[in-house]
Amino acid sequence: MSVPGALTGRAAVVTGASRGIGLATARALAAAGARVIMLARSREELERHAREIGAEAVAIACDVTDGNSVSIAATTAHTALGRAPDILINNAGAFALATIDRMDVEDFAHTIDVNLIAPFQLVHTFLPGMRERGAGHIVTIGSIADRVAFPENGAYAASKFGVRALHEVLRAEVRGSGVRATLVSPGPVDTSLWDPVKPETRAGFTPRSAMLSADSVADAIVYVVTRPPAVNVDELRLSRA
Repeated sequence: MSVPGALTGRAAVVTGASRGIGLATARALAAAGARVIMLARSREELERHAREIGAEAVAIACDVTDGNSVSIAATTAHTALGRAPDILINNAGAFALATIDRMDVEDFAHTIDVNLIAPFQLVHTFLPGMRERGAGHIVTIGSIADRVAFPENGAYAASKFGVRALHEVLRAEVRGSGVRATLVSPGPVDTSLWDPVKPETRAGFTPRSAMLSADSVADAIVYVVTRPPAVNVDELRLSRA
């Protein structure tokens, strides 16, 4: 549960903030007192959720796979905040299931773009300002699939193994700088990502009723970013009890 006031005076950028883990995280950060910049492609949905959260939420339509869109969003966020954000939550994700021999190259490339290249670009964009300030926190949303290979996960696992490696390099590079980096890797989470998959009807898949909730993941993220400045949670792995 968010602690009211724990993040007062701090600002966060959350990608994929129109639904699922991203929206739950934006709500939880705002409840803890943070100003939240919400990024997602769906402008109307994003703006509606930002209004629901309140005056401290700012909606910026952004396609994280488009470098120009990310640059414009970053400039808008800098203008709104007057500085680099204190917290970056790299959450936006894509999920495509198919065996390697049947997966379209375009689907594979899109998954890598969203899950790996976009987090790199956002870190590349905001990290210099965090370094200059000597403070900041970059949270990367991983997955059980960043360590475990499942059938039909060729694209998703490749992207999540890659983003875990990106996180580990980032952690090595920022250690001692005042900038913190955390990988939060949940097991299956009940979000709209599963709508086209229908896991209840597929052997070997976790039914949605047995998945983690997006709010539980958001709660873990708030825990991570509210640790004392001298404490870095390098990696947090979550599963359903």
